[in-house]
Amino acid sequence: MASIFSKIIAGEIPSYKVAEDDKFYAFLDINPVNWGHTLVVPKKETDYIFDIEDAELAEMMLFAKRVAKALKATLPCKKIGMAVIGLEVPHAHIHLVPMKSEGDMNFANKITNPDAEKMKQIADAVSGNFA
Repeated sequence: MASIFSKIIAGEIPSYKVAEDDKFYAFLDINPVNWGHTLVVPKKETDYIFDIEDAELAEMMLFAKRVAKALKATLPCKKIGMAVIGLEVPHAHIHLVPMKSEGDMNFANKITNPDAEKMKQIADAVSGNFA
């Protein structure tokens, strides 16, 4: 059975897409720890990030770097934090989180019921800055 991320990539489940190419898809996390919290996923479904072939993992990191630059250009932050947790969905993914402080990476603190219009505005703005 396809993961929720594969369904998002296929357009079966809506998402706040910020970037896409032939191998990767990036979209806002619907349970963000901070505004702009983005997930970067490979289109090829693999559960564990370190099971991804070396060349594809390198490409995924370079894609994530481009997404991070677009996030930083869009949102007020000092840096973009990165985390790979991988327990919540059986599809490898990278979390990119705009940070003003280290506390912004606390995954126990989520924004409850994030405003859909604000999420759309952020996704559109980040997408516009993605090069």
